[in-house]
Amino acid sequence: MVVATQSLDELSINAIRFLAIDAIEKAKSGHPGLPMGAAPMAFTLWNKFMKYNPKNPKWFNRDRFVLSAGHGSMLQYALLYLLGYDSVTIEDIKQFRQWESSTPGHPENFLTAGVEVTTGPLGQGIANGVGLALAEAHLAATYNKPDATIVDHYTYVILGDGCNMEGISGEAASIAGHWGLGKLIALYDDNHISIDGSTDVAFTEDVSKRFEAYGWHVLHVEDGNTDLAAIAKAIEEAKAVTDKPTMIKVTTIIGYGAPKKSGTAGIHGAALGTDEVAATRKNLGWDYAPFEVPQEVLDYTRKAIGRGASYEAEWNQAFAQYKTKYPAEAAAFERQLSGKLPEGWDKNLASFTPDQKGLATRKYSEECLNALAPVLPELIGGSADLTHSNLTELHCSGDFQKGAYQNRNVHFGVREHAMGAICNGIALHSSGLLPFGATFLIFTDYMRAAIRLSALSEAGVIWVMTHDSIGQGEDGPTHQPIEVLASLRAIPNLTVIRPADGNETSGAYKVAIAKAKENAPTLLSLTRQAVPNLAGTSLDGVAKGAYTIVDSEGTPELILIGTGSEVQLCVAAAEKLAAEGKKVRVVSMPSWELFEAQDAAYKESVLPKAVTKRLSVEAATSFGWHKYVGTEGDTVSIETFGASAPGGVCLEKFGFSVDNVLAKAKTLLS
Repeated sequence: MVVATQSLDELSINAIRFLAIDAIEKAKSGHPGLPMGAAPMAFTLWNKFMKYNPKNPKWFNRDRFVLSAGHGSMLQYALLYLLGYDSVTIEDIKQFRQWESSTPGHPENFLTAGVEVTTGPLGQGIANGVGLALAEAHLAATYNKPDATIVDHYTYVILGDGCNMEGISGEAASIAGHWGLGKLIALYDDNHISIDGSTDVAFTEDVSKRFEAYGWHVLHVEDGNTDLAAIAKAIEEAKAVTDKPTMIKVTTIIGYGAPKKSGTAGIHGAALGTDEVAATRKNLGWDYAPFEVPQEVLDYTRKAIGRGASYEAEWNQAFAQYKTKYPAEAAAFERQLSGKLPEGWDKNLASFTPDQKGLATRKYSEECLNALAPVLPELIGGSADLTHSNLTELHCSGDFQKGAYQNRNVHFGVREHAMGAICNGIALHSSGLLPFGATFLIFTDYMRAAIRLSALSEAGVIWVMTHDSIGQGEDGPTHQPIEVLASLRAIPNLTVIRPADGNETSGAYKVAIAKAKENAPTLLSLTRQAVPNLAGTSLDGVAKGAYTIVDSEGTPELILIGTGSEVQLCVAAAEKLAAEGKKVRVVSMPSWELFEAQDAAYKESVLPKAVTKRLSVEAATSFGWHKYVGTEGDTVSIETFGASAPGGVCLEKFGFSVDNVLAKAKTLLS
């Protein structure tokens, strides 16, 4: 093959391949197979169909692209460079997978402009794509008018065999088909290779029939290596179907063009090597030095800059007309996109006094959600088939369903993992939406990867987790999350809040909403059982992470530290100790993370170093608590699985009683 005989499209596709090859060769690390095989479909999509502005990657009405097969990240970096994004230069490509580069091993949205979501764990990306498409559908139904359209964009995903093997992709595809998200188009890189070799060793199902059963429109491009016209035709057909998502199976050869390694697992996750690189250059007629891109290719691909400016200018004009016709809606839309909260948004969050009947904190959570929903139209979410246990229904709205995308109650079904990733996609849509997802705290184990990625990718999601201890009761140890809080607290950038009563639940939502707007997730740990409203608790105290709610005159002899439903035990025990002349402080500690964010002086004021006798009380494992109770302190905790019995019985039998707190406190004092 001679370079001069290649079209500009073919030259551009080969430029993608060799930028990937050369970057991976230099790094001696990476996955060249997917970029080499998927380059034709990716370039056709970005060059002929997608609307975006390389010079303004956050332009609202851009089409969204997700590389669900995130190990093939050089495919996306090569595209961003060729199409004129400032976030990826040729020097960045040369620094692939290196310290502080903008081209990490897997795409990271917070690091590289033009990357919408953080992908890598397989299947997460396609589920994120469902969230992005949900956001578009909801906003379009909310703001578009018969004579004015301001929300109108597609979500495109490239996924691979590994994504389709992961269960999360099935969960997400199932609900996307149910919702009929017609602007979601997934291109499946069907190359029959995974790390273990041919997918025949473990994956022989008919993926097309599976997606048809999910309610998707399914197409097949038989030659995804060279038939650019067929790829374009399939995308056109996909866009013509508006009542269901489309999956285009594009059959390719992994590592296309490499004479010896193409079509093998050997090219999936390792550099080609010097000899195979040279042979591939010869085979594809690429007579250029490493990292060299012909000027004619750059001139051609960077026409995207002009197209993007035109797309954005057209949209700006359309939005200006919209503002004239619909000023109230335009103001609401602009406020939401800005990420700013409305003035006084938190005024409806209730305060409580001890004479008011105590409720479960999940019930207070319901009251908070419904106080906030009317003033925060961006609040959207729901439960994984536990709406009436998690108490997450927004009473001011109907259900988000096909034909009713304007509604804000989302029924995810029994799909915790997909729910998590979909919520991440909604949060990362750049539209100011505030998603929340709910289930029992124990079932965070089914969605831990998505929760971790919300923290990693700076997705402002609110995780509403109920039934948070052995107080859950009769369902027994399978449903009693004794170790889960410790594991969640170990996730960086995730704020875990376990409120003690109504005041602290209101305070938790005040923190969570503000943090979501700052692109940080919060997880609320809420009780099934009722708790009393305590004197001394406050909305504002939650923001400090820990604060004194009962104090002694002078320096305390003992500090009792409680969270959630166990704070009441600390208060009751302190009253009895005080009656015996003991100086006791009670600290409510709803959030370790918020407390650690305070300055040293504040932390010392709450937990003075001089007071070494400390007792923590939490219906969970003691793991991590020794940081706060020290070597001279102790814990009231549970170090074994729970049991099946009424919640009050479980708590009593496992030592979560005033008498046991008193006994341990007196032992420390003696």
